[in-house]
Amino acid sequence: MSQALTRRAVLAGLPLTLAACASGRMAAPVPATPRVDPAYVAMYAAIPDEPFPVPAVDVAKVDPRFLRQVVSYAGPGRPGSIVVSPSDRFLFLIQEGGTALRYGCGVGKAGFDYEGEAVVGRKAAWPRWTPTPNMISLEPERYGPYKDGVDGGLANPLGARALYLYRDGRDTLYRIHGTNEPQSIGRSVSSGCIRLFNQDIIDLHRRVPVRTSVLVLSGPAPFDPDAPAV
Repeated sequence: MSQALTRRAVLAGLPLTLAACASGRMAAPVPATPRVDPAYVAMYAAIPDEPFPVPAVDVAKVDPRFLRQVVSYAGPGRPGSIVVSPSDRFLFLIQEGGTALRYGCGVGKAGFDYEGEAVVGRKAAWPRWTPTPNMISLEPERYGPYKDGVDGGLANPLGARALYLYRDGRDTLYRIHGTNEPQSIGRSVSSGCIRLFNQDIIDLHRRVPVRTSVLVLSGPAPFDPDAPAV
């Protein structure tokens, strides 16, 4: 009798044991929540007091390399000037002491077509955008409807600010500007020049005056673009 009871007890407990094991195997793993630096959350927060309120950037979805940060800098240019490395998807505002404020950027076709020196010929907030005649001739269906221009706003491809680059007193048609496609930062895109997050172009726009020197590199930076700040 005792053996029978023991056997029944074992059999009765067996399904519970198996069920517990099965439950352990079937439980979905809890995904790790990516740690987001609060300083970056604040840096890329919404800007409600603009003429067109700028939405926040979800920094959890951005490669940290392309967020604004101070890095060591051993490249060309002097403090206060801008160096753009389209191949690396970075823009550097050179500072004193061998450092630079680095911004991630997206690069359109026009961004690869230009190289060499220029100056900031003029600056604009919430600029009006007009496609160039070449853009219209190459893609008339895409750009033809905008031949008369697009007023500033969140839908404007130039974003919240623009720096217009000049050489020998003439507009090069090369721009450093914001974007209405924040997901394009750090990537090669189909159109435009050098685009930054709207939060970043607003920051850069207030830091640099007209006549600021700009150097656009023709290939990868001849220095380590990822050197940490010292």
